[in-house]
Amino acid sequence: MKAICVGHSTFDTTLPMDHYPIENIKYRIENHIECGGGPASNGAYLLAKWGFDTTIASVIGEDYYADRIIHDFEKIGALVEYHIANGTDAIVACGTTGEASTLSDEEHLSAIKAVIDAVNKRIPVIAGTGGNDTAHSIELSQKAEALGADALLVISPYYNKANKSGLKKHFVAIANSVKLPIILYNVPSRTGVNIPPSLVADLAKNVENIVALKEACGDLAQVTEVCRLVPDDFAVYSGNDDSILPLLSVGGSGVISVLANICPQETHDLVAKFFEGDIEGSRALQLGMKPLIDAL
Repeated sequence: MKAICVGHSTFDTTLPMDHYPIENIKYRIENHIECGGGPASNGAYLLAKWGFDTTIASVIGEDYYADRIIHDFEKIGALVEYHIANGTDAIVACGTTGEASTLSDEEHLSAIKAVIDAVNKRIPVIAGTGGNDTAHSIELSQKAEALGADALLVISPYYNKANKSGLKKHFVAIANSVKLPIILYNVPSRTGVNIPPSLVADLAKNVENIVALKEACGDLAQVTEVCRLVPDDFAVYSGNDDSILPLLSVGGSGVISVLANICPQETHDLVAKFFEGDIEGSRALQLGMKPLIDAL
C-alpha cells in the first residue's frame, strides 16, 4: 500500500520508516503545518455549543530564505485543499508549529487572512493570537475576529511565568475583548508555566466564550483532573500525538496535532474509531503511527 500521499491515503504501519515517501514528509515539515483530528459525531467536541463540527485543525506558515520571509499563498491554498480533502474539520492559522511568534503583525494577519480566504467558509478557521503580552494578544484577537476567523487559539503567556491570578486575568481580558469562542492552549514545556486544572475549570464555568482546551502538559493525571472538573460541553483536546487515545479514554474530545499534517485521514480515524466503539482499531492506529510521531 502507499503509506503517505495526497488524497485519501492508507498508512501501512507494518512498513519500516525508510519506506515512506520522504519528500512528502519533508515538504510538509518544512512548511510549518500543524493539524489535528477527531470525530464529527462526538457531542462534546471543539466549539460544539457554538454550532461548529470541528475536530481537525491545521496551521500553515511561511518559507524562510536568508533574512527574508517569502509568503507562498498558493501553497497555503494547496495545503488547505489537501486537509479538507482528507478529513480535516478545522484549520488553525498561526499556531506554534507555524512559528507565529517569529512573525510581524502584518505577516501574522496576512497568514490568517490567506487561510480564511482559501477555506472560504467550508470549515471553521481558528486563529492563533496568544502571546505573553496581554494587550498585544487582545489587538491580534480583535483583528483576527474582524478578518472573519471563527475562533481563537490562545496560548498561556510564555517566559513571564505568571501565577494563577495573573493567568486568569490574562485569559479573561482576551476573552472579554472579542465575541469569538476561545481555545486555551497549555504547553508548559514551551511556555514555562502550567495552567492548573482548577483554573481551566474556573474559566470554563465562568467565561462564556472560553469553550475548549488544547492540553499538551504530557501528564495524564492532570488531563484526567481537567476532564473531571470541566463542564460536559467543554472540549479537551490532546496536544500530544503520542497520547491521543489515553486522553480520549478519560473524556477528551479529539486532538490538535502535528501528525495529522502527514496523515490527516488516519489521525481523524484514530479518534473517530474510538467514539464509534472500535477501540482496537483506534489503538492500532495510535501504536502503529508511534514511530512517525517520534520522528516528527
